[in-house]
Amino acid sequence: MSGNPGKGRDRARAPRTDASRKDVPGTNAPRKNASRTGAPPGAPGGAGFTARPNPARIAAYFGLAVLGALVALAGALVQAAWFPGGLIIALAAPAGLFYGGRILTGTQIGALAPAVGWFITVFLLLSGRPEGDYVFGDELGLVLFMLGGTAAAVMCATTSKVPQSAIRNSRSGI
Repeated sequence: MSGNPGKGRDRARAPRTDASRKDVPGTNAPRKNASRTGAPPGAPGGAGFTARPNPARIAAYFGLAVLGALVALAGALVQAAWFPGGLIIALAAPAGLFYGGRILTGTQIGALAPAVGWFITVFLLLSGRPEGDYVFGDELGLVLFMLGGTAAAVMCATTSKVPQSAIRNSRSGI
């Protein structure tokens, strides 16, 4: 330790002066960080469902739901046409859409909005027509398409945090 009274433990042992008591709460001295306007602090903004609705985000959710419906329609046709390869393509498309919605909006609802559009469309396609035919091909492809799409929606919606890019954090990644 040096003999300098402003450093380390010596500073704690040094006697207080009137200049150091100005910032102590409970004294009559003015505070340096006091508000100059005298206005009370504003109420904090809400978060989550209590936050003010953002029209751009609502439009993005609606657009993602429509995209989910289109992906479900295309997936139903592709998985029935080319069974082994078409099923993989039909499952990769909604998984990419759900994950992309999650990354785009940064919220779990971003993954749930296209999933809702996807589920509604798939269930409407399952209902069929009065003649008895429906869009889906064999039963195995239908079951795998439903389970795979559901699993992709759950995985994308329940991820705890969206990964941060190394570029945004100004790190090289190595």
